[in-house]
Amino acid sequence: MAGQPLLSKQEHFLIIEDDKGRQQILLRKSTYTIGRSPECDIRLRSQFVSRYHAMLYRKEDSQGVSYYQIVDGDSHRKPSANGLLINGVKEPCHDLKHGDEVVFGPQVFAIYQYRQFDHPPTMPTNDPFDITLIDPSMMEYGDDTIEYE
Repeated sequence: MAGQPLLSKQEHFLIIEDDKGRQQILLRKSTYTIGRSPECDIRLRSQFVSRYHAMLYRKEDSQGVSYYQIVDGDSHRKPSANGLLINGVKEPCHDLKHGDEVVFGPQVFAIYQYRQFDHPPTMPTNDPFDITLIDPSMMEYGDDTIEYE
């Protein structure tokens, strides 16, 4: 009996540490603004962070695997005051990989996490030998109940 191909589920997270503590953010949208402004999608709470510090863009590689790219500055390409320090190196733009650390300012950073789960499809198969076994004790019967011992 041939097995069904596994389906892949991808999840992207940012774990943010700032003046208010730690928070984990599940990334689902294609674009995010990051900064101190209350209008940002991902708000960083620190006076050392620009109002619009960075942008996140979801991209896809040649095998269809999605990832996020972080770009310093706002949507108009105006750079932030501090820039981005990614894994200890100052960079204006970076394709994020699992475990990357992005420093926005003193005591304000994010760690990018990527998780992929493989799971079987939930749709029924067309396999003629695929059967479901039912325990008779799980069945509800009317007045003409037959007891099995």
